[in-house]
Amino acid sequence: MKQSGATEYLRERVIDTDLCTHCGACVNLCPYYTSHHDRVVVLDECNITDAGCQDVCPRLPTDLPALSSLLFDERDITPEVGAVKGFYVTRAADVTVRRNAQHGGTVTALIDLALKEGLIEVAVLSGAGEPLLPAGVAITGAGQPGPLSKSRFVTSPNVAMFNELVKGEAGSIGIVATPCQALALAKMRNSPSPRIRENSKRLRLVMGLFCGWAFSSSALKELLAGKVNLASIIGMDIPPSKYHSLDVFTTEGKLSISLDEVQGCVRPSCHTCSDMTAEFSDISVGSARLPEGWEEARSWNQVIVRTDAGQKLVELARSKGVLEFREVPEGNLDRLKKASLKKKRTGAENLKTMAPGKA
Repeated sequence: MKQSGATEYLRERVIDTDLCTHCGACVNLCPYYTSHHDRVVVLDECNITDAGCQDVCPRLPTDLPALSSLLFDERDITPEVGAVKGFYVTRAADVTVRRNAQHGGTVTALIDLALKEGLIEVAVLSGAGEPLLPAGVAITGAGQPGPLSKSRFVTSPNVAMFNELVKGEAGSIGIVATPCQALALAKMRNSPSPRIRENSKRLRLVMGLFCGWAFSSSALKELLAGKVNLASIIGMDIPPSKYHSLDVFTTEGKLSISLDEVQGCVRPSCHTCSDMTAEFSDISVGSARLPEGWEEARSWNQVIVRTDAGQKLVELARSKGVLEFREVPEGNLDRLKKASLKKKRTGAENLKTMAPGKA
């Protein structure tokens, strides 16, 4: 039961309990919230008892099976990774795109193609803000996403940019989203608010990112400040578990830091997350796992196609030579399902340890 005062409810249940992921869903949806240095801040109290912020927040209770049945073909839904209409290993055909991308450049190539073909008018991506503090940016032309595609593993409040765009003239919007952001956008499509539901109709493409966890920018800055020049960081990567490291790429070279050292920088909310593969996306993309090893795999992506719209875009990319495809190694999907199921169980267990009434 929602208690009176929307901001009070969200603050008590999400923000003050470290469940907030900084997805941005409440920002620009409601004037009482803003994004500040990797955090959502309540600017003033709101006494609305049935507010939209409560409907779209991904960290408030959600009937996930019902939402999945509403948005996906039930024949495609799996308990481990959500809907699977197709599973591929791909990379951008353009070598320059791959060089500037996090891994195989699949996300960049597909967003660029969707813009070029007029499937979307605007794309919301994570852009360069302050060092280690990305910001949502709106891209309106093909050929622009590449320089913005390196990861810092810090959440950009991209949904806040979507909320701002729907106030304007953009008729069709695509967005690159983390799992929590993809869930927030899915909840918008099923919101009791006619305004929010109507705005969500402009959402034509959700490109989800596989995500194990994200860092708190302030904690990460503190850790890296004595090791590298923060302004020189151009990207980060987390190799397979056997490497047990965070690789930080700078203009001077690469620095590898043990995951034991960086675990304290992980956002507390990530420990209670149960979605590794962005299950509420049209297409979900992550790093590949290949028998040749990491040096080969890091230039490819694993791709889950979940919807008809996602399938059409991937097939268009194939027909136009925008993406390269290789055979999916035997057992890759099963291994991904196993890893995803492990995160679901861990997230659920961690949520149970919270104080009564907070989960």
